[in-house]
Amino acid sequence: MREIFEKALKNNKNNGDYIEIRAEKKETTTIHFQGEKLEKINYSQQTGGNVRALVKGGWGFISFNQFDDLEEKIREAIEVASLIEKEEVSKLAMSLPVVEIINRELDKDFRQVSLREKKDLMENYNNIIMKSNHLIQSSNVIYTDRFSTIYFANSEGSYIEQEKPFLSAGFTAVAREGDNVQMSSESVGSTKGFAIMERISEKAQRAASRAVNLLKAQPVEGGEYTVILDQTLGGVFIHEAFGHLSEADFLYEDERMSGLMKLGKKFGSPQLNVVDDGSIPDLLGSAKYDDEGVRTKKNYLIKEGILAGRLHSRETAVKMGEEPTGNARALNYRFKPIVRMTNTYVENGDTPFEDLLSGIKKGIYARDCYGGMTTFEMFTFSAGEGFMIRYGKIAEPVKDVVLSGNLFTTLLNIEGVGNDLKMIESGGGCGKAGQNPLPVSFGSPHLRIKKVVVGGR
Repeated sequence: MREIFEKALKNNKNNGDYIEIRAEKKETTTIHFQGEKLEKINYSQQTGGNVRALVKGGWGFISFNQFDDLEEKIREAIEVASLIEKEEVSKLAMSLPVVEIINRELDKDFRQVSLREKKDLMENYNNIIMKSNHLIQSSNVIYTDRFSTIYFANSEGSYIEQEKPFLSAGFTAVAREGDNVQMSSESVGSTKGFAIMERISEKAQRAASRAVNLLKAQPVEGGEYTVILDQTLGGVFIHEAFGHLSEADFLYEDERMSGLMKLGKKFGSPQLNVVDDGSIPDLLGSAKYDDEGVRTKKNYLIKEGILAGRLHSRETAVKMGEEPTGNARALNYRFKPIVRMTNTYVENGDTPFEDLLSGIKKGIYARDCYGGMTTFEMFTFSAGEGFMIRYGKIAEPVKDVVLSGNLFTTLLNIEGVGNDLKMIESGGGCGKAGQNPLPVSFGSPHLRIKKVVVGGR
C-alpha cells in the first residue's frame, strides 16, 4: 500500500498545496437478539479510501471503494478544491513527517472465533436476562466486533499504518408490572480482544435486576439537591456537557461560546482537572496518531480549576493560534477528519467516597446514565438509577432522576472530587456532524455537586 500511495502522491505533488490519502480495510461481525428471537447475525468485509486536497485555501474531498487509478482520484480532489469559493482560506499547522507501522496484539483474536461461538455466547447472555425474573418482559442484546487497518499518507512525507480492533456488547432489560414499565442497560467496549466478552454474565444479570428493582422505586421529589454523581454519570457529564464545547471547530464558529470559553477563566475549584488523552494505551478512543497523522497526547482542558486548553485539528490550530492536539478523527473512510474527543475524564481528587457523603442531610446519589441532551451550556441528563442520601447514608431507591442546569454554574458548584477514578468503556460511541458512533472512553471519580436542579414529580 505504501508504494501505491507514495507513487500517486509523487506524481501529483506539485498540483496542490497539501494532499493526503486515507484508506481502510475492515471486517465486522454483528449479532442482535431481541426478546427470545435472533434478529440479526452478519459478517462483512469492506475496503475503501479517500483523498483530501488543499488548493489555495480550499478543500476537495473524494471517497472511493476501488483503488485502481488512484492518481486520477487525487486529480479529482484537486479539481474540486480549486472550484471552492473561499470565504475563508484554510491553512494547516506544521506537523513533522512520520513513518510508522503500528500492529496490535490481542488477548484472544476475535477473528479466529467462529460466528457460531459468538452467537451461542450472546444467546446465553440473552437467556440470563430473559430467565432472571418473571417480571422481565423483553431484552436487547447487541454484539459487534470490528478489526480495521487504517493506512495514511500525505504529501509532506508521512506514511502510517494503524491496526484498530474494537468490540462491544450491550444488554438491555425491560421489566413490567401492570402499567409500570422500566428499562435498564449495561454495556462494555474493548480494544484488547475477545476474552472480556467471555466474562460479562454479571452485566446481563445486573441489567435485569436493576430493571426489576426500578419497578419498586418511587419517583423522586423534584427540587434542588446536593448530588453525588458516580463515575459513569460524572464521565458522561464531562464528555457531553463540557467536552464538546472544548472542540475548537465548534468554538471558532460561535463567537458567544468562544467568549465564554476563554482560556484562563475560572471554571471550578483548584481540585478540578479535566483531561482529554488519546495516547492512553488500549482505550476505545486511543490511537498513536490521529487521522491527520498528528501524534496524540495528554491535553489539559481544565487545570486546577482554570480553563487551560481545547482540542484541535491542524486547521483549527492555525485559526486559533494554538498547537494541534491530535484530535482530528474520522468515523471511517467516507468522512473527512473533524475535531473529536478521544478519552475524556476528570482526574482523581483526594476525597474518599464516604467523606463525599458526609454532611448531606437530604441529597441524591445518581448512577449511570439513561440519556440526555445538551444545548450549548445548558444540559439535561437522566440517571440510570438513583438513591436518596439521608444524613450521610445511601437510603431508598428513587426513579425518574433528571438532572439539569447550566454547565458553567455546575462546574463551579463541584465541591468534592473523589479519589476513585474509573474509565468507562461502553459499547456506544460519540456522535457529531453525522459521524456516529465514534469510539470514545470517558471517566471520572465520584463528584459531589451542590445546588443541582433535579426534576421529578
